[in-house]
Amino acid sequence: MSPMTHLPAILARLDADLDASLARLTTWLEIPSISTDSAFAADSRRAAEWLKADLVALGFEAELRETGGHPVVLAHRRKAGAPHALFYGHYDVQPVDPLSLWESDPFKPVVREIEPGRKVIAARGACDDKGQLMTFVEALRATLAETGDLPISLTILVEGEEESGSVNLPVFIEKHADELKADYALVCDTGMWDRETPLITTTLRGLVYQEVTLTAADRDLHSGIFGGAACNPIHVLAKIVADLHDETGRITLPGFYEGVHEPTNSQKAEWADLNLTESEFLGQIGLKNSVGEKGRMLIEQVQSRPTCDVNGIWGGYAGEGSKTVIASQASAKVSFRLVGDQDPAKIAAAFKDFVRARLPEDVTAAFIDHAGSPALSVPVDSPVLQKARKALAEEWGGRVVSVGGGGSIPVGHDFRKTLGLDTLFVGFGLDDDRVHSPNEKYDLTSFHKGQRSWARILQALGS
Repeated sequence: MSPMTHLPAILARLDADLDASLARLTTWLEIPSISTDSAFAADSRRAAEWLKADLVALGFEAELRETGGHPVVLAHRRKAGAPHALFYGHYDVQPVDPLSLWESDPFKPVVREIEPGRKVIAARGACDDKGQLMTFVEALRATLAETGDLPISLTILVEGEEESGSVNLPVFIEKHADELKADYALVCDTGMWDRETPLITTTLRGLVYQEVTLTAADRDLHSGIFGGAACNPIHVLAKIVADLHDETGRITLPGFYEGVHEPTNSQKAEWADLNLTESEFLGQIGLKNSVGEKGRMLIEQVQSRPTCDVNGIWGGYAGEGSKTVIASQASAKVSFRLVGDQDPAKIAAAFKDFVRARLPEDVTAAFIDHAGSPALSVPVDSPVLQKARKALAEEWGGRVVSVGGGGSIPVGHDFRKTLGLDTLFVGFGLDDDRVHSPNEKYDLTSFHKGQRSWARILQALGS
């Protein structure tokens, strides 16, 4: 019997069980699993235990695996002769500060109607990543209830440190590589194109993150005595970061664009057809005009072109009132989003050379390497991707968009490098879900149709 034979009953069960699935999600969201704060370490473990118990109840071999930090939830359910998928998610959430900006307690989930006919569940982690992860688990629950089995073999890997840099995950994957072997990986930590249009993320930008500190005098100086003669490292740093872009928006590091590939004509036509406008994209954040590379479509600027941003800059006196000093030091954090075959190590080295070449004789530079990962791409002709695309089209009744993601999900690179796996990125988050911000929410439509979408994808992968 084809797995597709069971699909109508599975979808009907998901519809009937929506309130119960929402109650399960609510219970999990009430656990404040903030990975970056040691005060919540016990709660993080409690969130991991909750998920492990739920997976055990579904018939998985599930356990907590210790790391150097928060534990990993690892679960297996095998089916002889079937394709094998590795599903990834995370149970940790961002801190809630500033708490005063929340409309309700971030760990007391509430369902509210934000516009006529549009209901959401609001809580920290509602979208990132507990709500997204539970769309997959609920699809498993309904499939098992209706058929007694899954159409594929499945390993589930859920970490508790994604929001604090996944510092222990690469080592965990390397250590357990044999146990994590699969045919492909699945990740549900991405978003929709819009509320009616599902999206498969086919590329993710890589990341280089550098911190630089310039030092001039051996102490902060009185500007009335030394002003006009002593070098001010804030001035030097401001000039350096300004020089990182030219007047066309291009990044000026020598060799920066090595490995950046031009899109094909068909890709450009598909992107143009999406008609992403400045008013639509930037208007939602109170801006009007793109400052990206001239001659590039807006959608290229935010997903298929490399970027450079100064994420923080400081030095001297920043307290209340005045203090007339010339700072001895100035610092900045600078990130580069990479695409194609750009080499993170080469970009980091080029940035350091760029800074050093612009230093006056009395100024020195010190650097901290914070992060580095290459870009990731999924073959658009992958059979797994094509099956998922067809399943999503059937659920949402229309177009399925395949574009790149502007951010970085390093686990995809870890799966490629260590396990040799391509990853299917399918998620149901929306741009207005306020991820990492106060009043995070997840649309109930995303939660419901996300479950139905995964049920369809699972059956397609097993057919």
